[in-house]
Amino acid sequence: VQLQASGGGLVQAGDSLSVSCAASGRTFSDYVMGWFRQAPGKEREFVAAITWSGVRRYYADSVKGRFTISRDNAKNTVYLQMNSLKPEDTAVYYCAADRAGRTPEVGSVYDYWGQGTQVTVSS
Repeated sequence: VQLQASGGGLVQAGDSLSVSCAASGRTFSDYVMGWFRQAPGKEREFVAAITWSGVRRYYADSVKGRFTISRDNAKNTVYLQMNSLKPEDTAVYYCAADRAGRTPEVGSVYDYWGQGTQVTVSS
């Protein structure tokens, strides 16, 4: 699976931003999709994940209630809508695909990764 993330940018605290990830090369609906992020000097962390048909969604506590993950299997795309952004949300955001879907919060189980898109939130 090839993953292409897009939609990052520079916003102010409190603003909203949506990032998306387009997939190609395999059957998109066969994969659990996740979003992770990595801030400078920090380890990569889980943000959100969505199961194959979108029935179940998982969120990190730090983004619960502010971020929403969704997918459109007809468009082979997963989205992350980010509201009420905070400076601590500043990071490179990566999308990832996992066929098994046993532990969506764990980055090491994912089979494929996109190149990342920068999100910067100014205070």
